[in-house]
Amino acid sequence: MSTGNETESEVAAGHGEHPAFLAHHFHDAAQQKSAVKLGMWAFLVQEILFFAGLFMAYFAFRALYPETWLVAHELLDKRMGAFNTVVLLFSSLTMALAVRACQLDDIKGSIRYLWITIACALGFMVVKYFEYSHKFHLGLLPGKYYSYDGIEGGAPELFFSVYFMMTGVHGLHVVIGVGIMVWLIFGPLRQGKVSSKYYAVVENTGLYWHLVDLIWIFLFPLLYLVR
Repeated sequence: MSTGNETESEVAAGHGEHPAFLAHHFHDAAQQKSAVKLGMWAFLVQEILFFAGLFMAYFAFRALYPETWLVAHELLDKRMGAFNTVVLLFSSLTMALAVRACQLDDIKGSIRYLWITIACALGFMVVKYFEYSHKFHLGLLPGKYYSYDGIEGGAPELFFSVYFMMTGVHGLHVVIGVGIMVWLIFGPLRQGKVSSKYYAVVENTGLYWHLVDLIWIFLFPLLYLVR
């Protein structure tokens, strides 16, 4: 433990004995793993609470305009939504395999599975781009920008406001996930900071990615399969 009197060189020398993955402010790997796992679960809980607010808005507006919801959802492409669902489910598998590869000290295998996961995520975003482009073309935009005249009934713009908000925020989480995975590949994994002894950074990324996938599992039926 530091006494507050050591020089910077003495502190650095003491930390030099630590494994590469161990941050200087932790005493051992168990303490670091416990801290990062707790922090990750706290983050995931607040993410769930955040999306819960969006889900509550969805159900509130759907209760107010049930007929509009039934008609408006027909303008969403179920095939694209289903394809993206399969893509994200597969990406969850490859993410889990990336974590498993770390447990087996197969760093190259982990990097390979992460690249596949990234490819799936980018494929998901490409599909969303085509979906969004089609809706922009038709004028199916949120709020005052809505100009489509093919839906009768009250406030169809509210459905697309909710649609763009929920899928847009989810898409932002996908992009963030891609950024984290790229950082993992060119950072900790290639710098020797991940092994079977310590792979919490990859495991926590997997937890985040599984939550992103799980949220889409709820979004797909709520938005595309309204009944």
